Amino acid sequence: MKIIVFGATGGVGQLVVKQAVEKGFEVTAFVRTPAKLKVVHDNLTVVEGDAFKPGEVSAAIAGHDAVVSCLGSNQGMNKSTDLQEMVKNITAGMQKHGVKRIVYTASAGIDKELPGISGKLMMGVLKNTLIDHRAAVDIIEAHGLNYTIVRPMGLTNDSFTGEYRESLTAVPEKSKTIPRADVAHFILKALIDAQYENTSIGIAT
Repeated sequence: MKIIVFGATGGVGQLVVKQAVEKGFEVTAFVRTPAKLKVVHDNLTVVEGDAFKPGEVSAAIAGHDAVVSCLGSNQGMNKSTDLQEMVKNITAGMQKHGVKRIVYTASAGIDKELPGISGKLMMGVLKNTLIDHRAAVDIIEAHGLNYTIVRPMGLTNDSFTGEYRESLTAVPEKSKTIPRADVAHFILKALIDAQYENTSIGIAT
C-alpha cells in the first residue's frame, strides 16, 4: 500500500512513518521542514510542501492509495481554523485524484465523550482545539470518503505496548493516556482492516 502522511514531523507522525516503512508500506512524508523528519528508509519519499497550499497538497496526493493525517495546529489553545483549512485541501486533493481512504488523527473529546468532572475540565481546556478537529472531521465525513477517525486519549512518549483498548462509542473505561507509538500502530492497523472503515475509534491503554 502506498500512503501519504501529513503532519509527518510531529510526535505521532514520525512514528507512523517509521512503523509504516518497517512494515513494508511505500510512504510519502509531506512536510514543511524536511530536516525535522528523523526517518531514513528506502521505502520513504519526502515531499516538501505546505498543507495550506491546495496545489501542493493535491499534487502530492496523486498516485497514493490512502492518506494519513497526523496534523496539529500551531495555535496552541487559541481559536483556530488551521485544521479545517488543511483538511479542506486534503479532501479536495483526494477527490481530484480518486483517493478514497483516509485515517485522520483527532483527539478524544471531539464528541464531548470524556466522562466525569475531569473529562469536562479537560474538554474545557482543549475547547478550541477540539472545535477545530470536530470541524475537520465534519468535512471528511461530508465528502463521502472511506474514513477512520482516531480519538486518542492523552498522548505520552512511553514505550510501545501493543495492548491499547478501543471504543466505538466513547473512550475506553478508566482511561487517561496512550503512548504515541501505540497510536501509530493503531493508525496502520486501521488502514488495512475493513472493520475500521467509516468508524470513529477512541483509544487508550
